Amino acid sequence: MTFVQIVDCKTRRYDDMNRLLDNWLELTEGKRTATHSVIGRDRSDSEHYVEIIEFPSYERAMENSKLPETNRIFEEMVALCDGMPTFTDLDVVRDEQLNKATARRFYEEIAVGGNLDLIDELFADDYRDHDVSKEEQTTVGSDVIKADVAGWRKAFDFDFTIDSQVAEGDQVVTRWSWRGTHQDVFMGLPATGRTTDMTGVTIFRFRDGKIQEGWWTYDLLRVMRQVGATGK
Repeated sequence: MTFVQIVDCKTRRYDDMNRLLDNWLELTEGKRTATHSVIGRDRSDSEHYVEIIEFPSYERAMENSKLPETNRIFEEMVALCDGMPTFTDLDVVRDEQLNKATARRFYEEIAVGGNLDLIDELFADDYRDHDVSKEEQTTVGSDVIKADVAGWRKAFDFDFTIDSQVAEGDQVVTRWSWRGTHQDVFMGLPATGRTTDMTGVTIFRFRDGKIQEGWWTYDLLRVMRQVGATGK
């Protein structure tokens, strides 16, 4: 179970604190078990800071605490604070990265499920699409996605597998696998009934909860070869 520690402190020497944390990162490279750290400053009190540190589990967090570098840096941090920092230990019981959930809905409900009306809900009207397989590699408008999905769904009976997803800032990266049966005309080639597969990576950039921009990289040549559109 993911574990989060919240460190709450007041300091008038944040620049010194920041350098101290940079020093800790350098000293614990390859040894620390913390996976994510966020530091926030209170908008109503510029001397009030909160750090949120994420670990894979409580046990891994305790390993991190026992590092000699952690103990030394902690003592120096206390000296920079106005009073003793407070700590809150939390077991994460729900972790919902909302943009990742929206990205998954595209693959599951739109591409595979065929709910093209959902595109208007998930994609911005001025969505920008970058597709390496197209002659015009950048196109604009959510209708682009509608036309692409409709075309692929007509040509293939297919399914997507989400292999992995990573979210950072306003972007979600999805590594996926695709497998389909060629059932209608595709890029001028009549239906062959052949089964084909490919892998790809899609990056969605979000704005105000909607998909604003997308970058597609996938092995179209493999699909064309498997359905007999090209030589081996």
